[in-house]
Amino acid sequence: MRLSKLLGLAWLALATMAVAAPAPREARAEVFNPETFTLANGMQVVVVTNRRAPVVVHMVWYRVGAADDPPGKSGIAHFLEHLMFKGTKTVPGGQFSDIVARNGGNENAFTTSDYTVYFQKVARDRLELVMRLEADRMVNLTLTDDDVLPERDVVLEERRSRTENNPAALLSEQVAAVQYLVHHYRVPIIGWREEVEKLTRSDAMSFYRAHYAPDNAVLVVAGDIDAKELRPLAEKYYGVIPARGIAPRQRLKEPAQVAARRVTLKDPRVRQPQWSRGYLAPSLGSGAGARAYALEVLAELFGGSTTSRLYRTLVVDQKIAVSAGAWYDDTSLDTTRFGLYATPSPGVAIDKVEAAMEAELRRLLADGVDAAEVARVKKRMIASAIYARESLFGAARAFGAALTSGETVADVEDWPDRIAAVTADDVIAAARAVLRPEASVTGRLLPGETS
Repeated sequence: MRLSKLLGLAWLALATMAVAAPAPREARAEVFNPETFTLANGMQVVVVTNRRAPVVVHMVWYRVGAADDPPGKSGIAHFLEHLMFKGTKTVPGGQFSDIVARNGGNENAFTTSDYTVYFQKVARDRLELVMRLEADRMVNLTLTDDDVLPERDVVLEERRSRTENNPAALLSEQVAAVQYLVHHYRVPIIGWREEVEKLTRSDAMSFYRAHYAPDNAVLVVAGDIDAKELRPLAEKYYGVIPARGIAPRQRLKEPAQVAARRVTLKDPRVRQPQWSRGYLAPSLGSGAGARAYALEVLAELFGGSTTSRLYRTLVVDQKIAVSAGAWYDDTSLDTTRFGLYATPSPGVAIDKVEAAMEAELRRLLADGVDAAEVARVKKRMIASAIYARESLFGAARAFGAALTSGETVADVEDWPDRIAAVTADDVIAAARAVLRPEASVTGRLLPGETS
């Protein structure tokens, strides 16, 4: 997800479970103005002060996700996220959530390919309580087969309901598996059913011991607190946990791709066809530098809103699609994707929509973009990020996602200035470098007998 969308929409996602020269300090302070420090055991801490209400969001981000699952054990990072609520000797199974709820807070967790996150939103005077609880389960998780085996069934049911019973999700899973030749981004976060069915308590505890430690974690607290107030608490609860010397991540490098691919899924449950295309693209974490910011602007200009080129052409002017757009995930640790999508209007053949999309791509690559168009898009993007400073979840998620995906605090704070520095020439250069057929996978979801 682009940083502008991450900053502006993260609060909603979490509530339902969300190279230019560096800018001067004054410009960076216009976003979140964070404070940061590192504990002696290597745990990085970020504090975003917001005194609007006596509330804080407390998040612990681990630098481990589904792309770090061992071969043959896909889904273990996500499975462990579930099991982290089973308890410790001092806080037995099920009590963690009950304690947070009894103290007026809410909490949850989520796993992505690059990180696993646990968070609570509580009143300021309950912060110490959730820090104690979270630090306890960082090192003292206890599991039995009575905990693990029923929860494994819960995960399998989650996979059944969210993926296997959803043709669009099934197609997305298959497209990702084809998009990457070797990188573990090809494996679904929830895991392949055949492998999840075999996960054990020993698998979970081995993964826990290998990755859950303060020197592999980032603490982000946003709300009615500053670093001077938080540091003693961080030292008291997290600082006393010894560093574990976590091994560096071992990620496979995606080789060059030389052939366009297509994935078609037919399913009798499909009522509305869907079309998509993904291109391999560099991310900030993979060292894209200025190109990543140009790709963010390109995604917004080409298909990020109802005023974008794709929406205006396919939906408003030609009326052959009910939706059309583009997206770019800049927060991946490794090579990421730039995507296009469209949903045909009723009665319109998917081939017609694909032909129109191809025509828009040709026009973009041949004619480029003009400076006025780029300026309008940048202004809108920067405004959405600045407004996001009022969201505690948005601030906390922006820093946590960045720091666990190879970026820095400065990358988040300097984002408006780096977007402002993008030129029309940068945008079209990025488009021509990334939107190459040989690095693409086209997905088509169609009604009919199961493929």
